Amino acid sequence: GNGDTITDPSNIGPRLQLTQHKAAVKALAWCPFHRGLLASGGGTADRTIKFWNTNSGAVLNSIDTGSQVCSLLWSKHQREICSSHGFSENQLILWKYPSMTKIQEFKGHTARVLHMDQSPDGGSVVSAAADETLRFWDVFGSPPNERKGNNLSMGNFCGSPMIR
Repeated sequence: GNGDTITDPSNIGPRLQLTQHKAAVKALAWCPFHRGLLASGGGTADRTIKFWNTNSGAVLNSIDTGSQVCSLLWSKHQREICSSHGFSENQLILWKYPSMTKIQEFKGHTARVLHMDQSPDGGSVVSAAADETLRFWDVFGSPPNERKGNNLSMGNFCGSPMIR
């Protein structure tokens, strides 16, 4: 009665639909430093990380990673993105963005890596896998404010030395 329009929820469609993946889309991550930039990862028949302009729907880049992409995580401090994978290596891969140059691979899981999350300081990543393990990795390095200090960048996390 007060003039508000009630819309039938069954008629609300997506603002944008992106259909370029060739297999299940298994991973999504909004870029923290570039508004409207979304990364997505495709399954076994696709194997790509795609970068989208979500305003226009354009694919900005598509990288064949060689295996299914299970999860994606942007660095809080660097222009880097970490992907996790399934068969055959079950690895994490750290990429430079936007060049998508491979910086480092992290191996140890014996089944596909289903999920990743970043520590609050942004330096460490925990991965959860189908091998029933959680593994902790020093993927992104120390936050910038610690890097300037007196060799704090050589810190350890759970007893494993930093990669860089």
